[in-house]
Amino acid sequence: MLTLQKPHRHVETVIHSEVLIDCRIENLYYGDFRAIRDCDLSIERGKITAFIGPSGCGKSTVLRCMNRMNDLVQGFRIDGQIHFQGQDIYHPSVDPVAVRRHIGMVFQQPNPFAMSIYKNVAFGLKLNRVKDDIPGRVEDALRRAGLWDEVKDKLKSSALALSGGQQQRLCIARAIATEPQVLLMDEPCSALDPIATRRIEELMLQLKERYTIVIVTHNLHQAQRIADKTAFMYVDTSNSSRTGFLVEYADTHRLFNHPQQEYTLQYLRGEFS
Repeated sequence: MLTLQKPHRHVETVIHSEVLIDCRIENLYYGDFRAIRDCDLSIERGKITAFIGPSGCGKSTVLRCMNRMNDLVQGFRIDGQIHFQGQDIYHPSVDPVAVRRHIGMVFQQPNPFAMSIYKNVAFGLKLNRVKDDIPGRVEDALRRAGLWDEVKDKLKSSALALSGGQQQRLCIARAIATEPQVLLMDEPCSALDPIATRRIEELMLQLKERYTIVIVTHNLHQAQRIADKTAFMYVDTSNSSRTGFLVEYADTHRLFNHPQQEYTLQYLRGEFS
């Protein structure tokens, strides 16, 4: 069972160089298919880390490893370790549900439940048996997601009546209501228009003062705008298969302006997508 304590969240005490998640993936399989090889990187506390790369290179697969969402896929297995605050989250003694309490997730398509706005945000709190001040926690999460002023007078209304951008911010509110330490975001803006995308980006920059954020994005400009560090992944097709691997991982400014690997340079030039 994961029993890690949540750190003090005062912004001034965040240590930006502290490794929060350490990924050492040698191989990752779905049945006989090797989806990932050689992906070693460290996620630092209080920063936004972006994964970029062509479709099918395994960005989302690596992201989902960080809170054991891939456990739900038949045939999944991993060679290697992923440490969260020094503890291997794939150790047999660790409960995946406990991992997900500390490492929340927002998906590509907004996925509010078919219930009221209030119940959507309160859902995770009740699931985790939080009993004290549920209304206050719901309001706080909606405020942090930048949605409170838009929905405070219609909390009993269906969440499905919200716009796409509002629904995604509601999903973010639902994810942060339980106070995770890490927020994983799998292409959270791909289904949104440019205005809604900008609002989500501004929200992520605000939230990184309180949470460590890891995002998968196909939008290179988005990675440049919001990410502190960027990981570029590519696809190895040498064995008549498609196996993703990490090519380069660096501070965002350096990776985009001074890439060290030829694959990275070619991708940034638009020579393949």
